[in-house]
Amino acid sequence: MIRKPTVLLISTMDTKHQEAEFVMACLKEADVDVYTIDAGIMGESPIPVSVTREEIAQLGGETLLKVQNMGHEGRALAAMIKGAIRKVEKLYQEGRFDGVFGLGGSMGTTLGTSVMRTLPVGVPKVMVTTMGSRNTRGFVGTKDILMLHSVCDLAGLNRITKKVLHNGAMAMAGMVRYPAEALSDDKPLVLLSTLGTTETCIKIIRGQLLADGMEPVVFHTVGAGGQAMDEMVEQERPFAVVDLSLHEITDHFFDGDYDAGADRGKAALSAGIPTVLVPGNADFLVTGPLEDAKKRFPGRAYHMHNAAITALSASDEEMAFLGKHLAQLCNDAKGDYRLLVPMGGFSAFDSEGGPLGNPEGRQVFVDHLTKDISGSQVKILDYHINDPEFAQAVLENIRELTAE
Repeated sequence: MIRKPTVLLISTMDTKHQEAEFVMACLKEADVDVYTIDAGIMGESPIPVSVTREEIAQLGGETLLKVQNMGHEGRALAAMIKGAIRKVEKLYQEGRFDGVFGLGGSMGTTLGTSVMRTLPVGVPKVMVTTMGSRNTRGFVGTKDILMLHSVCDLAGLNRITKKVLHNGAMAMAGMVRYPAEALSDDKPLVLLSTLGTTETCIKIIRGQLLADGMEPVVFHTVGAGGQAMDEMVEQERPFAVVDLSLHEITDHFFDGDYDAGADRGKAALSAGIPTVLVPGNADFLVTGPLEDAKKRFPGRAYHMHNAAITALSASDEEMAFLGKHLAQLCNDAKGDYRLLVPMGGFSAFDSEGGPLGNPEGRQVFVDHLTKDISGSQVKILDYHINDPEFAQAVLENIRELTAE
């Protein structure tokens, strides 16, 4: 028997049962079945659920009574999240649902999105939340979670919450009724990283990869972008990786805003995936508004990208660090790689007459890179990163690596 599309609805039913019932009715009206999980702690669910809070607590390694008596809402929530993740992972492996819908305030959003982040990209994920207009990176991470701002508090049904919840439910219904699985591609997958400041280069590379019959997927290195690419290496095992934008590394170690974590750049090299590395955008760190940048990083050159984002010149110390760091990453590589260095400039900002032009910093980077790296996989090229000749050099090296 073929089952209907099914949505897993997770919430704290002691406080959000009215909203949950409304969403369930909307989904059923759209001919979508609903499987419910109650992860509430203090109160009974007034509505029947598929999975009780007692089972969720037990899967989290605790009794519900112990969770209720922890005396700390953060620890109690963590226990319920642990149990919910275990349950949802099992249900997903069994093919029991097609998408996940959550609703709540800060606690419910932490619960719902923690579960959603364990699921692969492509599984529909909708979170109706009071936190939708804040910085959502902590909730979304690197996954495709649709954060729908509830506008007002989720404290019962009214003319506003009904509209928002209905729209969220219909968005979910559409996604589960028309799944993305039918859109999968069997072409060789190539992952690439960039920012707008290296986009000229990446456009040439991407266009040629398409012409070569490959599927290029480009990640925007704003912190979560680099993390997502590294995770995709593990999930998809790509044909090749072109890591053309590495400033997230220095942002992590030197307090920039586009921080992708300490392991940025390791995944492809550690997995033995053919990799071309380029120190694109390594000439700058990224911070917030200009005045904030001047306070946090005095004495630099600054470029106000827009009212919210400022690029500032990387110091010699930061360039030296990146050279040493990349040398260590490459020395630990499990497969073939190439590291191409465009000595004419690392970004659109780092060019002759550009706002952050820094030929001395480029040389510092090269000196420390070549001092510490083993082997002869580094190529120093007298091009700017956005020169067509440099893009062609990257393509030639991709072809060499993947032909071996």
